[in-house]
Amino acid sequence: MPDGSIPPQDRPNAPKLSLHIPEPAGRPGDAPDFSALPLSPAGAAPRPAVEAAPRDTHGLAYDLIRVLDETGQAVGPWNPRLDPDHLRRGLQAMILTRAFDDRMHRAHRQGKTSFYMKCTGEEAIAIAQAMVLTREDMTFPTYRQQGILIARGYPLATMMNQIYSNASDPILGRQLPIMYSSKEFGFFTISGNLGTQYPQAVGWAMASAYKGDDRIAAAYIGDGATAEGDFHNALTFAAVYRAPVILNIVNNQWAISTFSGMAGGGLTTFAAKGIAYGLPTLRVDGNDFLAVTAATQWAEQRARSNLGATVIEFVSYRAAQHSTSDDPSRYRPADEFDNFPLGDPIARLRRHLTGLGEWDDARQAAAEADAVEQVRAAGREAEAVGTLGQSRPSVKTMFEDVYAGDDWRIREQRQEVGV
Repeated sequence: MPDGSIPPQDRPNAPKLSLHIPEPAGRPGDAPDFSALPLSPAGAAPRPAVEAAPRDTHGLAYDLIRVLDETGQAVGPWNPRLDPDHLRRGLQAMILTRAFDDRMHRAHRQGKTSFYMKCTGEEAIAIAQAMVLTREDMTFPTYRQQGILIARGYPLATMMNQIYSNASDPILGRQLPIMYSSKEFGFFTISGNLGTQYPQAVGWAMASAYKGDDRIAAAYIGDGATAEGDFHNALTFAAVYRAPVILNIVNNQWAISTFSGMAGGGLTTFAAKGIAYGLPTLRVDGNDFLAVTAATQWAEQRARSNLGATVIEFVSYRAAQHSTSDDPSRYRPADEFDNFPLGDPIARLRRHLTGLGEWDDARQAAAEADAVEQVRAAGREAEAVGTLGQSRPSVKTMFEDVYAGDDWRIREQRQEVGV
């Protein structure tokens, strides 16, 4: 051949190339298998100083920071030594979040809303972080961090109004159900285009630092969206400008119907993606309320000390459907969550409090009953305004907040509609 290469027909013994297609450990009907998930014993991961150089944390991208052991005891250097009242409030917020999810899932089945997404099995991540950060700090969540609002006392009925898109919807029907927004509660409006919240959070944090403010940001992304360009763009800016932001990766094993290996989870950990950017990295048991708290405190102190961003991978499991339009029985073993080695975050924190003598079966039953009643009361309030299609924001609101001032085109359109 002119270029000196050997044509394929003259290389009959050359191996044929093949494309690697990652496959999950189990499909419907298979036994759950988490043997490939790297875990570390509780209390084994070292805790570097808050001011440690990023390279001194990179081993923690492969370890797993855990505080609660199999008996529910808090062990190791990451134990945040929380007081029992803080632990009880965390457990109650997780119980309330799960009760809210269950009620709203039933509401969808009853035709009261068009869409819903549960965070079952992941409650500790949002709630523990919300209890560390202040309401003045801005969170940039995905659609599974409703626990932030609930932990901060956002009215449940207002959340339901947004889900029902009724006349009291605080976002005036401008967002999909469950895509909440509240500046007052430090909850940036959820983005339906997954991944965009990461550069938004970094930009917000950069602006806060540029103004000499004292507020930091926290962003959340799923394991699947770490394969998007927005994720990598955000890490570049966060690293270069030392943005005061906590960059959370919620590795719940499944991105819609695609398992985490499709985003590189079978090659290395998701926390390790931060190493190339020179960022400190932590890999954390996301179903351990104490470990989430401790890692968040560590990253928060770095951000407030002008030491920049931290990448945290929270290992968890999406117990429910991706959304109400999803059927997980078609792509994963039905009992995977029951066999997930890191367990249920509510059960684990309950066991810890019980071991401390600060909780018991009676208080658990009372907390569950109280949560159900809170959700029922909020449901009655919201449904009195109306569910899907029964009421909606005034048509005239669609012409508001379009331009900073009055505009002739808006006036003409309002006249055409008659409002």
